[in-house]
This record gives sequence, C-alpha cells and structure tokens, in this order.
Amino acid sequence: MGIAGALFAIAAAAVVAAWAWLGASVQMPPSPLASGEKLYCVSYSPFRGSQSPLGPEVPVDPRQIDEDLAQLKHITDCVRTYSVDYGLDQIAEIAKRHGIKVLQGLWLSNLPERSRWQVATAIALAKRFPDVIAAVIVGNEVLLRGEMAAPDLMRTIREVKSQVSMPVSYADVWEFWLRNRDVASAVDFITIHILPYWEDFPIPARDAAAHVDAIRAQVVAAFPGKDVFVGEFGWPSAGRMREGALPSPVNQARTMHEVLEHAKRENYRVNLIEAYDQPWKRQLEGTVGGHWGLFGAYRREAKFTWGGVVSNHPQWHWQAAGGVAFAAVIFATALAVGRRMKVTGDVAGWLRIAAIATAPGILIGWTLANVPLESLTVGDWLRSLAWVAAALVSPVVAAAAVASGTTAPPFAHVLGRAAQRPRDPVALGLGVLRIALAVLAVQAALGLVFDPRYRDFLFAPLTAATVPLLLATRWKPAMKEKQLGRWKRRLQAPAAETAVAATLTVSAIYIVGNESFANWQAVWFAAALLALAFTVLQVQDAPG
Repeated sequence: MGIAGALFAIAAAAVVAAWAWLGASVQMPPSPLASGEKLYCVSYSPFRGSQSPLGPEVPVDPRQIDEDLAQLKHITDCVRTYSVDYGLDQIAEIAKRHGIKVLQGLWLSNLPERSRWQVATAIALAKRFPDVIAAVIVGNEVLLRGEMAAPDLMRTIREVKSQVSMPVSYADVWEFWLRNRDVASAVDFITIHILPYWEDFPIPARDAAAHVDAIRAQVVAAFPGKDVFVGEFGWPSAGRMREGALPSPVNQARTMHEVLEHAKRENYRVNLIEAYDQPWKRQLEGTVGGHWGLFGAYRREAKFTWGGVVSNHPQWHWQAAGGVAFAAVIFATALAVGRRMKVTGDVAGWLRIAAIATAPGILIGWTLANVPLESLTVGDWLRSLAWVAAALVSPVVAAAAVASGTTAPPFAHVLGRAAQRPRDPVALGLGVLRIALAVLAVQAALGLVFDPRYRDFLFAPLTAATVPLLLATRWKPAMKEKQLGRWKRRLQAPAAETAVAATLTVSAIYIVGNESFANWQAVWFAAALLALAFTVLQVQDAPG
C-alpha cells in the first residue's frame, strides 16, 4: 500500500469522522405545543429574494402573500406585521380568507409625513377589518433608533387609540420601556422585544430561556397592572458569533423550544421572529440579519420540526465525500510532482502532505456551504469566491511544493522585475498565493477591527488556505544561537512581509480582546491570522 496510501486512508478517515461529528443530529426537547396546538403569533414580512423595503416602493404581489399565509395557517393563527407600505396593507384582507388574526403594525420614523400616512392607513385598515386585526402596534423601536421623542410617540399612540376599537400598543426593546416609562400610560398593553443574541452583553443559547423569564419579570414589576407581551423572541440560524452567542440551526431550534416551554409554564404570550428568512436584512445586519426565520427564504422549507432532531450540517455526508475527494486530489498532485521530479519523498514529507490534505479536506465543505449564506451583493460574491479559490488552490500548490522541495519567494520577487520572478511554476504559484491570501486576510482583519459588528469570521477558508502554506514553509535555519536569537532571525523579513505580519498580529490581538475568548469563531480566526503572519515572515530569499 505504501506510506502515501496509508496516510491517505488516515486523512480520509479523519475527514469523515470530523464531518460525522459536525453533522450529528441533536434531539430537541419535547415539543412545547400540545397535539393540534399552534404558535401564538409569528412576525411576518412577505419579501422574497431581491425584494426589499429599502429601495423604491414596489408592492408585493398579493398572490405571494396568499401562498405564505396558506402555509403559515398550519402553524399559527396570528401574524404580526410592522408596516403598511410595499403592499403590506394587503395582509389583513388576505389573512381573513385564511382565518388568521393580525397584530397590525405601522412604521413610525423621523419622516413626519410618512409617519402620518402610516397612521392614517393603519387606522383605515383597523376600521375595515375589526374582526381580523386583533391589536394595533403603533411604531417599532422608534425610541431605540432615536427617531422620535417619547412625548410625540405618546401623542401618536393616543391618536390611534381614539379611532380604533381594538387594543393599542407600542413595541420596543425591553430596556427602552424602562427608560421611557411614561409611554406605558398611553398603551393598553406593553410589547417588549427580548433578543438574547443582540443584548449589549450577548446571552449564550443555553441561557436564553432563563434570560427571557428574568427580563419579562423585571418589566412586569416595573409596570404593575399592565399586560406584558413578548412581541419578539428569536434566535438566528446562521451568522457570526457575538461573544458566547452562536447562531446555528440547533441553537435556534433549542432556544425556541425552551422559551415556549417556559412561557407556557409561566402563562405568558410570545411572538416569534420570524416566519421567513429575510435576505434584505443582511444589508443592515450582515449575514445574521437574514437568518431568523422558521422557514427558509427561497424554498420556504421549515428549518426544524418541533420535538424532532436538528443538525447544524444536514448535508454532512456530501461534505465529507467532497472532502475525501479533495484530499485524494492533493495526494495525487504530490505523487505526480514527485514522480516528475524523480523524488520519492520521505516519511516527514508525506506526513506534512497528509496534514495539508486533512485540514482543507474538512474545511472546504464548510467554506463552500457558507458562500451563499454570506454573499448578497456582487462584491460579497466576488470576495467569497476569492476565498474559495484560495482554499482550493493553496493545498494543491502546497502539496506540490512539499513533494518537490520548493520554497516560496518573497513578495518583491513575484511583483518585481521579470528577471526576478521564479521560473518554477510551483514557486511562482506559492508566491502568488501568499500575496493573494495576505491581501484577503488583511482586508478581513481590518474590517473586524474598524467595523466589526456585522462582519463574519472567515475562519474556515482562512484556515484551509493558511495551514497548507504554513506546512509547506521551510523555517529559517536557527543557527547556533540562543533561543531569543533564533526567534529574532525567524521573525526578520523584508518590509512588505513585515508590514503584513504586523498588521495581522495586531489585528488578531484586538479581535480577541474585542470579542472575548467566549467567541470561539473570533479566537479561531485570530489564531489563523497569527499562523499566516508567521508564515509570511519565513521568506528566506529576501532582496538586497
């Protein structure tokens, strides 16, 4: 079988084992819903694909709303809306046909004329559909956004309340109710939003249900005699971690099971956010903003079954198979290069090749799965595909370099005069890869330093591309020096490499400090940045 065959078998087994662990199904708690019971209410926005309330006003096709409500009526008898423009004023009429109640929202902002139109339209709908609209929610988080003062909000609430027959409320994050307690005198009930993921100090999924209980109890105590309705609770199924709060399908399903079970036990109402994923929210909140739905945005498929099993990587069998095939390509490349160069390779070299094949073999499936999740605009797609290209090409070139004994040239030799450029295609490939990966990594690192709130941690492609280059790098000889002198030599490099390494190192330290060690995505990403920084410093043929 030979050393190469044996190590490939080990690498393939490691890839499969890793994906079996990542994709393992997790049993949810028993369903919080009794047989035949439905969810109390679900937030609903009808936008699909490229549709968005952020652009020119194009009304949503009523047939689209009808399709959604025909699906939603099987899981709930109530939907909460947030506005009356973009065709959302059609929801009440369509909901009536499906036997669904509506918590009718209207959008208040710092645009007075627009707000007055919203108020007038919502009042007209409430008068037209009193048997469908169960309550009117006047404004959503307008205090949080700082777009309206509390006295003006109260006057607007009372204006609506004087003209409709159903209860009236206002909805905001729980903290802003406590900061603006006078608003409670204008409403019939208090609507609070509790989103543990978005808290100033993010709450891990395991503590989400207890957090909701505690916050609701705090608000109830602050407003005695007022009914407190949890108008928004949810958890994202994809996106970046915030400290210990991890978006994932398993965490989304588990938190919803636990919160609804607590709500039933303590006898309070919860509206889940939201019915369908809303891609347009990614323009405002990054990847995580578009993945709060019970159903997917495009196929409208349910993400989980109440009381069932959930996997964070349900397609893990295909990802494992793809990883094994990729590892085979890497080994085949090393064998082909070795034969062409008439190099048999030693055990140490094949161990490095096996490591080069294993890490990217595991991570390439993760990288590819994240592309559609993290890409919205043309720029997003180009960036994601550039990372995929780096993750795919780096292991192959690195394996060829190990098999042939090739080292990477300095940045200056690759970008300099033609006479300086390496003639060996493997060496040139290594040089180009190091430059491309450095550019991608610096861009990602600085984004997480200067504008981090909505940016993803690209740990999978960065690691898949960096580990092979690190393993293909020959460390600078240490000479016969003391330990400090050895490392000083290893960390000396030309100006370009030094600048890149310094940027990546400082960024890595800041990212972990800013995100905390509870955020394993941040720690992993920072570790990969440091590995890349060390790799670019190991150039041995610096220009004079």
